[in-house]
Amino acid sequence: MKINTSKENLEKALGSLKEDASKKPSVTMTKEEEIGFHKGALNTLAAERNELVKIIVNVETIMQAHLKRLEELGVKIETREAKETKK
Repeated sequence: MKINTSKENLEKALGSLKEDASKKPSVTMTKEEEIGFHKGALNTLAAERNELVKIIVNVETIMQAHLKRLEELGVKIETREAKETKK
């Protein structure tokens, strides 16, 4: 099976894609639907933020455990905060 392609046909096809992309979607939402959409988005984002906070807390806990053990082994770790207070 042979497919015939030409530069002219390709340019026409690409041109029609650009025209389609420039058109605004004709889908409209009622005010109530839009309010529901934004409320749902905020609920989802709040849940994602809460999960991110949990991850940060876990990482911080593990880092503190490593720092504590290093201190027990005699390794001194200087934090940024300690460096800034020395200045």
